[in-house]
Amino acid sequence: MLDSTRTAGATSAGSAHARAMAVAKVAAGQADAVDRDGRFPREAVEAMREQRLLGLMIPTEFGGEGLSFGEIAELCTILGGACSSAGMVFAMHQIKISSLVHHGAGSPWHCDFMRRVARDQLLVGSATTEAGIGGDLRNSVCAIVPDGDHVAIDKDATVISYGLDADAIMATARRAPDAASSDQAMVVIEKHQAGLVQTSVWDTLGMRGTTSHGFRLTARVPAAQVFPKPFAEIAAQSMLASSHLFWSALWFGIAGSALGRAQASVRAAARRTPNAVPPGASRLSAAAAELAGLKALVRDGIARFERARHDEDELNAMGFAVAMNAVKVEASRRAVAIVQEALTIAGIMGYKNDNPFSVGRQLRDILSAPLMIANDRVLANTATLLLMSRLDTALED
Repeated sequence: MLDSTRTAGATSAGSAHARAMAVAKVAAGQADAVDRDGRFPREAVEAMREQRLLGLMIPTEFGGEGLSFGEIAELCTILGGACSSAGMVFAMHQIKISSLVHHGAGSPWHCDFMRRVARDQLLVGSATTEAGIGGDLRNSVCAIVPDGDHVAIDKDATVISYGLDADAIMATARRAPDAASSDQAMVVIEKHQAGLVQTSVWDTLGMRGTTSHGFRLTARVPAAQVFPKPFAEIAAQSMLASSHLFWSALWFGIAGSALGRAQASVRAAARRTPNAVPPGASRLSAAAAELAGLKALVRDGIARFERARHDEDELNAMGFAVAMNAVKVEASRRAVAIVQEALTIAGIMGYKNDNPFSVGRQLRDILSAPLMIANDRVLANTATLLLMSRLDTALED
């Protein structure tokens, strides 16, 4: 676990931890079926609603529990270790809630939406990618079109996170028909307002239960549902950090789960030959050190964001973006390597399905980590930033 530092909300955080563990038990029981059938982790998400996990980050004045960024990240780790797909659904939902909390407080409509998320445990999905932009969420082809006191959107979304099961979708588009592709806004579209025509199927190697099919998304909604701040600010000040850090916490959970199975296989070997050191023991110790390093990397990233979250200048600084990018790239690399090493340690039993030492599902799921906002794209963005900023070579901030 990430073992987040407890604050004034320690009671709520402790309760959320126990509730997340209850959800994890449900998620783990269905994880293989979710993966095999490529289906939405309905049981786990229903348990999240029953345990009231979907509104945890919503401030208490809007009916939530006001959990910190680090406390939410810890729950991503718990759920990711039980079922990667269920954990990713939770993480993706909380990424959108982070944007809502950080950038919706000045808007009466978005404040009311926060209350409804907390009260009704609404699940929020994401539509930020689009045909024709190559996975670049900071550019849009479609536009928000004014229509009286409403706006209309028509988006060819290559993926919408669990689009068929979301209660609302946050979609990006150009701010206006004459706006540049990078001049974007984000709008909340509720389920009853969304027209969804499926255009592709989410048939993937891993993370199969996120069911992120492609859709033609159309909607006409009140203009008040558009976030008042430009998407550029939302991306820089909340979405960048929450995506990279919640995903990294999730990947840490997957890596820990796989290595736990490898450890169990080494222990089983030790019981069979009590007078000999099992062949995988030395590899296990090295992999455990790598897991500890991954934990430190993620916790450091979370701590940096917690320090910066109330300082817009720091959130917009190039150095902050470089640091968050570094966490994403390095966490995804390390997590993949740890799960691959877990397979080596467990050997053929790790390779086979349907046994306690199997890590096949975790391996297939973790291979998505370098591809979710592709590391090459992240590194290219970092390269541009480094042309205009200093390297961070200080040990202390």
